[in-house]
Amino acid sequence: MGDQKKLLIIDDDAEILAALDNYLRKKNYNVAIAANGLDGLKILESEPDGFDLIITDLVMPSISGVAIISIAKKKFPDLPVIAITGWGEHPEALAAEADADLVMEKPFELSVLESKIMEILSEKNNV
Repeated sequence: MGDQKKLLIIDDDAEILAALDNYLRKKNYNVAIAANGLDGLKILESEPDGFDLIITDLVMPSISGVAIISIAKKKFPDLPVIAITGWGEHPEALAAEADADLVMEKPFELSVLESKIMEILSEKNNV
Protein backbone atom coordinates (compact mmCIF):
# COMPACT_ATOMS: atom_id res chain seq x y z
CA MET A 1 0.00 0.00 0.00
CA GLY A 2 1.49 3.30 -1.07
CA ASP A 3 0.30 6.25 0.94
CA GLN A 4 -1.20 5.63 4.35
CA LYS A 5 -4.98 6.11 4.37
CA LYS A 6 -6.41 8.36 7.08
CA LEU A 7 -9.44 7.15 8.99
CA LEU A 8 -11.55 8.95 11.57
CA ILE A 9 -13.31 6.62 14.02
CA ILE A 10 -16.09 7.94 16.25
CA ASP A 11 -17.69 5.72 18.90
CA ASP A 12 -18.80 6.36 22.47
CA ASP A 13 -17.93 2.77 23.49
CA ALA A 14 -14.32 2.90 24.71
CA GLU A 15 -13.72 -0.82 24.14
CA ILE A 16 -14.92 -0.71 20.54
CA LEU A 17 -12.95 2.47 19.89
CA ALA A 18 -9.75 0.90 21.28
CA ALA A 19 -10.27 -2.35 19.36
CA LEU A 20 -10.83 -0.56 16.04
CA ASP A 21 -7.92 1.81 16.69
CA ASN A 22 -5.48 -0.99 17.53
CA TYR A 23 -6.55 -3.27 14.69
CA LEU A 24 -6.52 -0.62 11.98
CA ARG A 25 -3.18 0.85 13.09
CA LYS A 26 -1.67 -2.64 12.81
CA LYS A 27 -3.06 -2.74 9.27
CA ASN A 28 -1.09 0.43 8.51
CA TYR A 29 -3.88 2.99 8.59
CA ASN A 30 -3.38 6.46 10.03
CA VAL A 31 -6.15 6.58 12.65
CA ALA A 32 -7.72 9.48 14.54
CA ILE A 33 -10.29 8.62 17.21
CA ALA A 34 -13.08 10.48 18.98
CA ALA A 35 -15.18 9.25 21.91
CA ASN A 36 -18.20 11.34 20.92
CA GLY A 37 -19.73 13.09 17.95
CA LEU A 38 -18.73 16.63 18.92
CA ASP A 39 -15.07 15.68 19.26
CA GLY A 40 -15.33 13.78 15.98
CA LEU A 41 -16.63 16.83 14.16
CA LYS A 42 -13.89 19.01 15.70
CA ILE A 43 -11.23 16.56 14.48
CA LEU A 44 -12.84 16.41 11.04
CA GLU A 45 -12.84 20.22 10.80
CA SER A 46 -9.29 20.63 12.09
CA GLU A 47 -7.55 18.09 9.85
CA PRO A 48 -5.90 20.15 7.10
CA ASP A 49 -5.49 17.27 4.64
CA GLY A 50 -8.86 15.70 5.41
CA PHE A 51 -9.66 12.03 5.86
CA ASP A 52 -10.07 9.14 3.44
CA LEU A 53 -12.95 7.57 5.37
CA ILE A 54 -15.06 7.95 8.53
CA ILE A 55 -16.34 5.11 10.69
CA THR A 56 -19.01 6.29 13.11
CA ASP A 57 -21.36 4.72 15.59
CA LEU A 58 -24.95 5.72 14.85
CA VAL A 59 -26.33 6.06 18.36
CA MET A 60 -24.34 8.31 20.70
CA PRO A 61 -25.16 10.95 23.30
CA SER A 62 -25.16 14.66 22.42
CA ILE A 63 -24.78 14.29 18.65
CA SER A 64 -25.76 11.16 16.78
CA GLY A 65 -23.87 9.37 14.05
CA VAL A 66 -26.71 10.26 11.70
CA ALA A 67 -26.05 13.96 12.34
CA ILE A 68 -22.29 13.44 11.91
CA ILE A 69 -22.84 11.72 8.56
CA SER A 70 -25.18 14.50 7.38
CA ILE A 71 -22.72 17.23 8.35
CA ALA A 72 -19.71 15.39 6.92
CA LYS A 73 -21.47 14.68 3.61
CA LYS A 74 -22.55 18.31 3.23
CA LYS A 75 -19.00 19.60 3.72
CA PHE A 76 -17.16 16.69 2.08
CA PRO A 77 -19.54 15.05 -0.42
CA ASP A 78 -16.94 12.54 -1.62
CA LEU A 79 -15.91 11.39 1.87
CA PRO A 80 -17.06 7.79 2.39
CA VAL A 81 -18.71 6.90 5.71
CA ILE A 82 -19.23 3.51 7.32
CA ALA A 83 -21.93 3.54 10.00
CA ILE A 84 -21.71 0.93 12.75
CA THR A 85 -24.47 0.17 15.20
CA GLY A 86 -25.58 -2.32 17.78
CA TRP A 87 -28.86 -0.60 18.44
CA GLY A 88 -32.32 -0.42 17.02
CA GLU A 89 -34.61 -2.42 14.84
CA HIS A 90 -33.82 -0.70 11.54
CA PRO A 91 -30.40 0.95 11.75
CA GLU A 92 -30.03 0.69 7.97
CA ALA A 93 -32.94 3.07 7.53
CA LEU A 94 -31.31 5.62 9.82
CA ALA A 95 -27.98 5.39 8.05
CA ALA A 96 -29.53 5.41 4.58
CA GLU A 97 -31.40 8.55 5.56
CA ALA A 98 -28.09 10.14 6.48
CA ASP A 99 -26.39 8.85 3.30
CA ALA A 100 -23.88 6.42 4.84
CA ASP A 101 -21.97 4.40 2.26
CA LEU A 102 -22.29 1.23 4.33
CA VAL A 103 -24.00 0.11 7.54
CA MET A 104 -22.53 -2.67 9.67
CA GLU A 105 -24.28 -4.14 12.67
CA LYS A 106 -22.25 -4.83 15.80
CA PRO A 107 -20.75 -7.22 16.55
CA PHE A 108 -18.77 -7.67 13.34
CA GLU A 109 -15.45 -9.27 12.46
CA LEU A 110 -12.61 -6.75 12.24
CA SER A 111 -11.35 -8.49 9.11
CA VAL A 112 -14.76 -7.97 7.45
CA LEU A 113 -14.65 -4.27 8.37
CA GLU A 114 -11.15 -3.99 6.93
CA SER A 115 -12.17 -5.63 3.65
CA LYS A 116 -15.12 -3.21 3.40
CA ILE A 117 -12.77 -0.26 4.04
CA MET A 118 -10.44 -1.46 1.29
CA GLU A 119 -13.39 -1.99 -1.07
CA ILE A 120 -14.80 1.50 -0.45
CA LEU A 121 -11.39 3.19 -0.74
CA SER A 122 -10.55 1.40 -3.98
CA GLU A 123 -13.96 2.38 -5.44
CA LYS A 124 -13.33 5.98 -4.36
CA ASN A 125 -9.91 5.95 -6.07
CA ASN A 126 -11.34 4.52 -9.28
CA VAL A 127 -14.04 7.17 -9.67
